[in-house]
Amino acid sequence: MKDPLIRRTPRRAALLLVAAAAAVLPANAAGAVTGGPASPASSARDAVKVTVKAPVDLTDPKKKEIAMELVSSAENSSLDWKAQYKYIEDIDDGRGYTAGIIGFCSGTGDMLDLVELYTTRKPGNVLAKYLPALRKVNGTDSHKGLDPDFPRDWRTAAADPVFQQAQNDERDRVYFNPAVAQAKADGLRALGQFVYYDAIVMHGPGTDPVSFGGIRKTAMKKAKTPAQGGDEVAYLNAFLDARKAAMKTEEAHSDTSRVDTAQRVFLRNGNLDLDPPLRWKVYGDSYQILS
Repeated sequence: MKDPLIRRTPRRAALLLVAAAAAVLPANAAGAVTGGPASPASSARDAVKVTVKAPVDLTDPKKKEIAMELVSSAENSSLDWKAQYKYIEDIDDGRGYTAGIIGFCSGTGDMLDLVELYTTRKPGNVLAKYLPALRKVNGTDSHKGLDPDFPRDWRTAAADPVFQQAQNDERDRVYFNPAVAQAKADGLRALGQFVYYDAIVMHGPGTDPVSFGGIRKTAMKKAKTPAQGGDEVAYLNAFLDARKAAMKTEEAHSDTSRVDTAQRVFLRNGNLDLDPPLRWKVYGDSYQILS
């Protein structure tokens, strides 16, 4: 088993204790001279007040970084998600080439959208010449018009900050933002938002039984969302059950460890805010985010 990759970032600040011990004027002059007992009201005002931070959602930069690393551990066996801009291979899942930070696929349309965006922002880029082929192979696992040079040119483009930003923007537009918005509407905190995001990354944002929308629908038949008055833990367990069933319908996704030894571990620990330290396994490999 390989050594876990440890993400080192400044430790989160502790909850702030705000002292409210400002001097309170006595009720009358005599009380000031004699040092008479303070009134109940002044005693209450002198008490120390504790300010508790509200939980942050997955759009918080630190939480989003955690989400990117968690997905990368499952998709690329590494916490270094930024190294995946150049990733490209056919994983034999019927979706053609899978590439980039979120697994854009030549057979599902999101890779085509990405290259179109890149070409809008930077006409004449090294991938622009593949647009006709990407349009033709969309919906299939074919490499026609892409081989043999498309993987090499993808890796060349991945060094371009314009292409990197295009990958970031399409990831957010198609996957991250819709997943977080739906999770928040369902009353889920950061862990639930991540659970939705990871599901939409793998299964897509469709409504059929094995896409994100179908998985959510199946879960809601078993448990109410918090927004419907249900228990958050019970609902997330129902969603993960439905997610596992969907994964097992595809051989390429039949290993469910990203649910069993990662997301379910956080849920069992009651870590609904997805706070570090986090320790998990995917495909038998151990990872941790300590702060």
